[in-house]
Amino acid sequence: MSQIFHPRFGLFVKLALLALLVLASAAVLAWRGLTNEPHRVGEAVEQPVPFSHKHHVGDDGIDCRYCHATVETDAFAGIPPISTCMTCHSQLYTDEAMLAPVVQSWQRGAALHWQRVHQLPDFVYFNHSIHVAKGVGCESCHGRVDRMALTMRTQPLSMKWCLGCHRAPQKYLRPREQEFAMGWKPPDQEKLGLALVKRYHVDTRRLTDCSVCHR
Repeated sequence: MSQIFHPRFGLFVKLALLALLVLASAAVLAWRGLTNEPHRVGEAVEQPVPFSHKHHVGDDGIDCRYCHATVETDAFAGIPPISTCMTCHSQLYTDEAMLAPVVQSWQRGAALHWQRVHQLPDFVYFNHSIHVAKGVGCESCHGRVDRMALTMRTQPLSMKWCLGCHRAPQKYLRPREQEFAMGWKPPDQEKLGLALVKRYHVDTRRLTDCSVCHR
């Protein structure tokens, strides 16, 4: 009886399977590279100007809303225009080398390209204004920015992390007058939080619905 398969058929099959394995591994690595956050938690993000929240917020006491002007009204908190920076820096530290990109941007009318520190996937809907309206403080998501010489992400921003708050919002809510304060701690967060859930009409029945974040 003649041989049905070529003597090297087994070798060809093994090579084909190996090629498929390599392609599958490459696809997984490429997918992870595209979906992973560009910066890890605790990793300072390099910017065109080494902006220090520690200096501006911690030392000078500038309110978050002075620069992030739309955080209470829009989905996006807003990145300050150069004109906001030049409100002070047209008079202060005008000759500092590190501020040269700011001055040049102002003179040329060209925006600085700041790097995003907190970046959610396109399939996730997030609105700053509703969180502020319901008593979520900046510190809960952004950490103690008043201590950051260079801004970094302090939370994973994962689905699991977000759901932790949505399942028990009373653990995180603040009075609205304390939302922009750094290091604020109530004597009894659980008791206060439960009261704020009622005061701010937080509908805990729907907070974990898929449509809340995926629209």
